[in-house]
Amino acid sequence: MAQPEYLRIAADLRRRISPGGEFGPGDQIPTIPELCAEYGVSEAPVRNALRLLASEGLTESRARAGTRVRSRPPIHRMAADRYRSVPDGKSTPYTRDQGIGWTEYRLDKRFEQVEADAELAALFECEVGEQLLARHFVFYDNDQPTQMSTSYLRWSDVAGTPVADPINEPWPGGTRAQLGTLGIRVTEITESFQAGMPTELEAATLRFGSGVPVLRYTRRHIAYTGRVVEVAHPIVRRGDTTIVDFRIQLDD
Repeated sequence: MAQPEYLRIAADLRRRISPGGEFGPGDQIPTIPELCAEYGVSEAPVRNALRLLASEGLTESRARAGTRVRSRPPIHRMAADRYRSVPDGKSTPYTRDQGIGWTEYRLDKRFEQVEADAELAALFECEVGEQLLARHFVFYDNDQPTQMSTSYLRWSDVAGTPVADPINEPWPGGTRAQLGTLGIRVTEITESFQAGMPTELEAATLRFGSGVPVLRYTRRHIAYTGRVVEVAHPIVRRGDTTIVDFRIQLDD
């Protein structure tokens, strides 16, 4: 079966705006009439091709300004040891992932009390209906949203404490440090990763096209007693700019 014209055009334009290609970040690509003449097609397949590239976050169009190649966001590496304590007083695993300082970090937050549904109860290893504190976060690197998450804590652990007050966010040291102030010593953190396409909310919140994949993962903080004390489900980042590094030490 012959490939639709718009896919053929999109593939060629994608090649031309790839790193080292004809057009670099910020460059204006030819106008629709110029592309029609170049590819020998009508406007419809050219417009469909441009919409596809925009949905992939590769281009952006503005009224009376044409279509330009979008700047490519930097790649960020998430190291396996990013949750280890750092005695600097002004960092979190997120700021270390991003390679930014405290003044470059901003956090949108919304807190609410909820009941554990079946999925959360399984993650917490608790009863359905247990009261939880849900903390909805959007993380910013220099005003660019790069991560969103909902973090749940057991209400019985945090009710009436500074941890339950959003005014104290962002908290230096992150969740592990917060739990430490409550006398909860975390000795294990688990993460489970899954890639997929973004929801409308995820694409809008993180400001990228609907064709950009995301990396979703679930994190659990586990106390020395074996009790699950926090679940972040899900944490969402751009999948095309996130590299997760693991180091596995093997015995001889």
